[in-house]
Amino acid sequence: MVEVKLMSLSPNYVMELVGELRAQGLVQGKDFDFAYIQTKWDNFSYEAVVPQHTVFTFYVDKHATMFILKYGS
Repeated sequence: MVEVKLMSLSPNYVMELVGELRAQGLVQGKDFDFAYIQTKWDNFSYEAVVPQHTVFTFYVDKHATMFILKYGS
């Protein structure tokens, strides 16, 4: 299992990525999963406690490698 964390993606773009993975034949829940995490603030500072990010979890290493090569930074 490999987790890939991508920062500051809009929800619409995340859904486009998920659609592309499905179009490639990957099955959500079997080959990959994803979680979109919204920014969380503590109301005391100007920095987010948890920055906006998306975590893609791949259950087969080769799928994670291809995803990182294509979308990673």
